[in-house]
Amino acid sequence: MSARLPRFWLQDGLGARLLAPLGALTAAVARRRLRRHRQGIGVWRAPVPVLVVGNLFVGGSGKTPLVIWLVERARALGHQPGVVLRGYGGRARDWPRGVTPASDPAEVGDEAVLIARRTGAPVAAGPDRPAAVRQLLALSPCDLVISDDGLQHYALGRDAEIIVLDAARGLGNGRCLPAGPLREPAARLDTVDLVVGNGGATAHSPHAFTLQPGTLEPVGQGGGTPPAPGARVHGIAGIGHPERFFAALEHLGYEVIGHPLPDHHVPRPDDVDFGDGLPVIMTEKDAVKCQALARAGLWALPVTAVPDGATTAELDRLLRRLMAPSGQEGHET
Repeated sequence: MSARLPRFWLQDGLGARLLAPLGALTAAVARRRLRRHRQGIGVWRAPVPVLVVGNLFVGGSGKTPLVIWLVERARALGHQPGVVLRGYGGRARDWPRGVTPASDPAEVGDEAVLIARRTGAPVAAGPDRPAAVRQLLALSPCDLVISDDGLQHYALGRDAEIIVLDAARGLGNGRCLPAGPLREPAARLDTVDLVVGNGGATAHSPHAFTLQPGTLEPVGQGGGTPPAPGARVHGIAGIGHPERFFAALEHLGYEVIGHPLPDHHVPRPDDVDFGDGLPVIMTEKDAVKCQALARAGLWALPVTAVPDGATTAELDRLLRRLMAPSGQEGHET
């Protein structure tokens, strides 16, 4: 399903069996870290509720669109959410950083800027999640913190956890790194508040959301007439599972020449110019890094997470539970 993943990660095989002892070691370390977290060892608790949206499968699973949905949903319920994330790909020398729609993705990471632009919510980025939360709360009076990724960042206490699974890939061969694609054992699914499939229900949960494509938007100051369905286009995707984006373009009716890029890759001029005059369509995450490359014929396809009815109700219950008065105070344990 992805040329950048070892085949045995998805379908098992000799490589997985040979690496199984190392995978078992990864699983043991992960279980120990989770146990220490539950004991409160080295855990910082924020003075407001914290919801972590993460995954087990290495790489992307489509968490960010769901985080954006949760921010908007919490706001609709009358709350003031903020977002923290690692700022992966950002080259800032000092962390944490407050992020605005005008922030440079080269400094703070593409996903951080995308979330700030799409939601208008306060955002803070940094590898140290507790420090990022403190920065966020210093910048804005948030009453809920949503962490995009960070399921395994156990220094940050959390009040609820959601795991997002790519419905197409599931848990792969079910083994931990390097024998498989999992950061923690599959049993971790049983410890979180909700498991949600991106693209449909999974064997592990009936809850799901789909990604609804929006209207093509010009990248930067580019312009022109967007390509109509049926047109031949170049597709660019620097995400964890680029084939999912190419499939979405094909579903919209385009004839796609796919160009997968490494996750969080910063596109160069030759990444978006193929010398044939065909339109180029990229993900929103890639588009935030391509402002300087803007020209006619470059387009971004925004997507919106759309949970089904039962999943929406479950997410609403989770948000309401988190926002119930708790008298929680920040502290080191």
